[in-house]
Amino acid sequence: MAAEIVNPQGELAEDAIDPAFALHRGGKMAVQATVPVRDTADLSLAYTPGVAKVCTAIAEQPELVDDYTWKSQVVAVVTDGSAVLGLGDIGPEASLPVMEGKAILFKQFGGVDAVPIALDTKDTDEIVETVVRLAPSFGGVNLEDISAPRCFEIEQRLKERLDIPVFHDDQHGTAIVTLAALRNAARLTDRALGELRAVISGAGAAGVAIAKILIEAGIGDVAVCDRKGVVSQDREDLNAVKREVAGFTNKAGLSGSLEKALDGADVFIGVSGGTVPEPAVATMAEGAFVFAMANPNPEIHPDVAHKYAAVVATGRSDYPNQINNVLAFPGVFAGALQVRATSITEGMKLAAAEALAAVVADELSADKVIPSPFDERVGPAVTAAVAAAARAEGVARR
Repeated sequence: MAAEIVNPQGELAEDAIDPAFALHRGGKMAVQATVPVRDTADLSLAYTPGVAKVCTAIAEQPELVDDYTWKSQVVAVVTDGSAVLGLGDIGPEASLPVMEGKAILFKQFGGVDAVPIALDTKDTDEIVETVVRLAPSFGGVNLEDISAPRCFEIEQRLKERLDIPVFHDDQHGTAIVTLAALRNAARLTDRALGELRAVISGAGAAGVAIAKILIEAGIGDVAVCDRKGVVSQDREDLNAVKREVAGFTNKAGLSGSLEKALDGADVFIGVSGGTVPEPAVATMAEGAFVFAMANPNPEIHPDVAHKYAAVVATGRSDYPNQINNVLAFPGVFAGALQVRATSITEGMKLAAAEALAAVVADELSADKVIPSPFDERVGPAVTAAVAAAARAEGVARR
């Protein structure tokens, strides 16, 4: 990296030129005490000798840790830096600005404290063992920006070993918000999910999770496509995850290219990058939905999508209908922590999607099938729905 250049004001040149550098200088978060330490009396309560009473009580009744420490209110945001945003494998240190950003979004939109943890390993066993050993300090684990297919195994193994919520946001946050937007697009056009056939471009973390939640929600059919075309049971080049996907998707028995699968499809969901040719978009069913979520360049440009689709969504904030994970993960964890859930179930994810959709159900238009991240109704609605679902599914501890 080039040597640092200081301008006459004593700032680094990058800070003066680019406001992103200025904002990130020194990091974006800090630890703040919730109790005062003003005198010896406060000190004796916050630390020794008073703290010993609390430690002893927890040792005798371990469940008290949730009442007398921050554990039940804090999430670990864990990454190995192998699949960061659109940046790819940039390593743990370079991933920290994103993890800090995630943590402040947890606080801003869900009232949940979060701690960024960037691990200097990509070994699946080492990641699992490290998180298991860190888990006593946290009420939940948000896995972030871990490349597929390792992310699937890491999440599954942690869910099996821990009794706190484990949630890979790249999978499930994306899936929840996508389902919410799709529910409202269907409502807007007087269609049921069961009438729709969707094509997903991308068989990574987000694509697989979206396929699963759409099936759970009752969509008519969904085909998932990777670089080689439709993920179908007649292919012999599939890994274990894609073989599983082929087993529960593609009831129509499609094969071949993404472009071929789009012919007559009602829904396009893009989570892969790349570009879909306009002639292929033109073959979709009348009144189709195009959710092209790659950043910064959607797989189908909105100007093209609007020629053929009734509803268009992207992953960008400068177009209507932004599919943004921040609409889901703060409320999902806030609801799970509120009832001290042992896990985040499929029912809790579906409840989050329905609650998110319901926020704007009475305000629907082609440019508003999903709320803004700054809609203050979102966090409370998702939190309440997830907490209720956790109780209904028997994973709540209070």
